[in-house]
Amino acid sequence: MNEAPKRGDTRDRSAAAASKAENERRTLREAEAAGPLARLGAYVRLSGPGWLQSAITLGGGSLASSLYLGVLGGFAFLWVQPVAMILGIIMLSAIAYVTTSTQERPFQAINQHVSPVLGWGWLLAALAANMFWCLPQYALANGVMQQNLLPGLLGSQGSLNALFAGSSPDGWLASNASSVAIVTGILVLSTLITWSYDSGSWGVKLYELLLKLMVGGVVLCFFGVLVAIRNEIDWGAMLAGFVPSLRQFTEPPAAMAAALEGSQNAAWWSQRIVSQQHDVMISAAATAVGINMTFLFPYSMLARGWTREFRGLAVFDLSTGMLIPYVLATSCVVIAAANQFHTQPVPGFLGETDAEGQPIVPPEKARGEYYAALEGLYAHREGPERVKQLKDSGALRETLDALPEGDRRVAAMLVSRDAFELARALSRLAGDRVANVVFGLGVLGMALSTITLLMLISGFCVCEMFGLPSRGWPHRLGSLVAATGVLGPFIWSKASFYLAVYVSAFGLMLLPIAYCSFLLLMNQRSLLGDDMPRGLRRVWWNGLMLLATSIATAASVYSIHKKLGMPGLLAMAAFVVLAVVVQLLRRRGRSARSAAG
Repeated sequence: MNEAPKRGDTRDRSAAAASKAENERRTLREAEAAGPLARLGAYVRLSGPGWLQSAITLGGGSLASSLYLGVLGGFAFLWVQPVAMILGIIMLSAIAYVTTSTQERPFQAINQHVSPVLGWGWLLAALAANMFWCLPQYALANGVMQQNLLPGLLGSQGSLNALFAGSSPDGWLASNASSVAIVTGILVLSTLITWSYDSGSWGVKLYELLLKLMVGGVVLCFFGVLVAIRNEIDWGAMLAGFVPSLRQFTEPPAAMAAALEGSQNAAWWSQRIVSQQHDVMISAAATAVGINMTFLFPYSMLARGWTREFRGLAVFDLSTGMLIPYVLATSCVVIAAANQFHTQPVPGFLGETDAEGQPIVPPEKARGEYYAALEGLYAHREGPERVKQLKDSGALRETLDALPEGDRRVAAMLVSRDAFELARALSRLAGDRVANVVFGLGVLGMALSTITLLMLISGFCVCEMFGLPSRGWPHRLGSLVAATGVLGPFIWSKASFYLAVYVSAFGLMLLPIAYCSFLLLMNQRSLLGDDMPRGLRRVWWNGLMLLATSIATAASVYSIHKKLGMPGLLAMAAFVVLAVVVQLLRRRGRSARSAAG
């Protein structure tokens, strides 16, 4: 175990960063004395770490979840992501309180004052999440460059691939030259941006400015999408979607329930839709605040030199830099997806034709989802053995195509869509060029900002693993752990957006590790001393944190049970038991040393 640094340890902050922090502290004191407006202005100027949080949460996972929330529930689930984000902000505010009060690195604080099992579980889960989630970000950026922004140059049939096809027609590079060029460019650009963070106080300021611009660009692009479809939106129904309803946990949305009336198997479809609602709500919650985000915020505050005087600024930073951009961007995507796709079958499954009268052929990914749903229905009606017989004879799809139109229509409605389908759907409202460029820039900004943040967090994780200062070359080289993302376009399947929903659910399983650690830290007098909340403040903090932790844990248990079954629940229980046993042994060892002394 690494030795925990003493309180007030500033070894990991350069003299320039310390001087900048003192100037910011003076600015805050002067603003407090000048009144509320001056304080607001100071908070706006000094904000930064919260914008980093916004940049990482606005990624491929958020986009996938937002799209499917709109497809499945229309406007009904607009409340899910804001509520999940608010619960996450409660926990991040708590770790901000602890970090600014003690100036201790959270990993060391958890290991010393709570449990090394929780500390190492938190760190390793965050690092694993970074390495995995970089894959779909690169795949997303590659796709948007090829399909939306520069298809003539970088598309699968573009001039760059054609150039290499002429020299090596049968080679791998002939069909992947553009992808190689794109991921190389993204890796170099994101590395340069991330490494600027280690260039002293000006580097931190430059990095945060770049991320603010990226986040602002993402929000503006998706707000432009909303403006393009403003005349087609039912604004009353849209505003009602921000109000939570418990019925959404047990019933399909009203429009989807009405669509089921044309099916003879409405009860089975209703149950399937409710199950998918649970999955997509959990995935949306997971992508709002992931476990790697909980690692980023305290270390970004330490890099800025924030102390207890910055507590109010930290909460403001989270509320404005994190909550507002996230809610605006994801809500715009949900609204656009709901407007274009909710209760609308994917064309091609019901005999639709194109403008020239030719039958529409749905994408392979869509066909897989469509037939999987119908197969489930057929197995429910006729039994799994009958499905196996039809598969063996090669007649399954023909049989499924003969099912009643009402069932086939519902199956086609439930097929997920991706960002590129949404961009194409918006073309009739804003024109091909505007839809591709505006939506493409927004998606590219999402991917790039998330990639740089995943690299930044990876650097922090690696430095903590080896007890190194979280700056300079150790941090720069550690950030390259997340360069695994360059493999994304080549190993991440075409179903990446749909799979991201399930990967997000897996990420949620790990989140209670961090939340429980923060809750315990907030009640450690040995760590906080006189800064530990007392009286009603302690009741208030603990009440909010228990609410957030309980909801995250319940969602985690549901996810584990549904995706991994009993083995997953046993693994989770084993982790908890290990944490308790190690903590009891540590206490016994301390008591023995105290008695011997």
